[in-house]
Amino acid sequence: MPQACATFARLLALFAALCLSLAPAYAGDDEIVAEFKKYFKQYKDTATRVDAVLSLEDADSAAVVEALIPVLKLTEDPDVVRAAIRVLSKFKSDAPKAALFAALEAQKDEAVRSGLLQAAAAGKYSGANESLKKLLVDKSWDLRRRAVDALVASGDASVAEAILPLCADSEPAPRCAALEGLAALKSTLVVKPAIDSLAHEVWQVRVSAIVALKKVRSRDAIEPLIARLTAEDGRLQVDVGDALNEITGRSFGTRIELWQQFWGAYKDRFQIPTDEELAKLRAKQKEEAAKYKPEKAGTSYHGIETPSRRIMFVIDVSGSMENLVVEKERFEDGGYPSFLRIDICKTELVRTIESLEPYVEFNVIAFATAVRPWKKDLVKANVVNKTAAVDWVRKLEALGGASKEDLAQAGLTSSANLEAGKTNTYGALSTALGAGGRGTKDKAYECVIDTIFFLSDGRPTVGDYVDPQDVAREIRELNRLRKVVIHTIAIGEFQKDFMKVLAEQNGGIFVDLGR
Repeated sequence: MPQACATFARLLALFAALCLSLAPAYAGDDEIVAEFKKYFKQYKDTATRVDAVLSLEDADSAAVVEALIPVLKLTEDPDVVRAAIRVLSKFKSDAPKAALFAALEAQKDEAVRSGLLQAAAAGKYSGANESLKKLLVDKSWDLRRRAVDALVASGDASVAEAILPLCADSEPAPRCAALEGLAALKSTLVVKPAIDSLAHEVWQVRVSAIVALKKVRSRDAIEPLIARLTAEDGRLQVDVGDALNEITGRSFGTRIELWQQFWGAYKDRFQIPTDEELAKLRAKQKEEAAKYKPEKAGTSYHGIETPSRRIMFVIDVSGSMENLVVEKERFEDGGYPSFLRIDICKTELVRTIESLEPYVEFNVIAFATAVRPWKKDLVKANVVNKTAAVDWVRKLEALGGASKEDLAQAGLTSSANLEAGKTNTYGALSTALGAGGRGTKDKAYECVIDTIFFLSDGRPTVGDYVDPQDVAREIRELNRLRKVVIHTIAIGEFQKDFMKVLAEQNGGIFVDLGR
């Protein structure tokens, strides 16, 4: 009898499991949503709030949209908002996507609409182009550019006509988004407005125009780009040369006289090479590349050359910079005063500053826990400013390093100042980008610098963001509108993938100086 009861109990359990497996998925989804709405207000710290929001990540229900709309208003807690956007971008069925677009039309709050647009773009949601097009004329420039992103992400090439007017938007951000969006759609509609934007007063707009013409290769762009080559200097001149190379299949770069000779000879009969022809040309040019050594770029720092004329140098002075390098043989012929990381990096920075041409504008930021700019703004690389900068750099010391540990162990923590010697990577880079903190909804994105050299010897340990993935993500978002190239230089024994990702995500070069 007991055995029969046990068998019956097992059968009952199997039946119950089968019923659960056959129940509609939305029943479980609605349950977790209901519990989220019941308990979320109890959570006060960011980490718990993020975990609570992410508990909805597998819920493919329209109820999720309603539950997360209040969360999108928590702009004082951007990590929580970001988690909500992530959840809203993961829908697989049509019902929650339709609910998201319905909310987009019904909501008036700008933060909510911005979050919904970001989710639509990240999820590459389609089917609501008419709703998105209405936002292309919204009074908020942030919503206009987010609407462009969402329309482009849908992959529907027919949206190009609607996006086109924003290529002449009075605000640089949506204008850049429209130019780059049409280029991403491979729409030839971008050619004329991109040509018209080559002389725009805001350099980020000119960058977007050059990028667009490089992607959508048109014969009509050649002559305007050659003309622009004579007007630009520094980094943008190289960008123009690269665009001309890509359009024509030639490799004249910034050599203006060669482009002028080429166009004078072939203007009336030149045809844009096909993708296949271009690939063959590039293969042949690669074989010949060793025979031609390009002109040296304007500035070189730790082997990274740049034509930029508006540069920010960012140098780590955290406590670990007081450590000795391990691979001394790599540095023994460099003429450094010691094998301390800080001495090696200061020496190289001094040499670079001393070699700057007078037409370059520059500044220096030193950082540990706190961030210390040398000057408030960029300054000309004249003899006086270079002398002052060199003097300032030579006086830099690693804060709270190994030499201070004895003081700390003796209880003299105040004298040791170990707290001052941490690594505030996010703070340093956001300051260099002119962000001054989180967010991009101000004109700070129209920053003056176009190139950053960032040197560090360790993982982030303090600041608004500490996890390397968080730092990389936030800097990428801050820099999305600024379009600054970020080169990274790593020294020391830490995991350097983070520094490599920083460079790759921001158009820069990564250099590993060794341990």
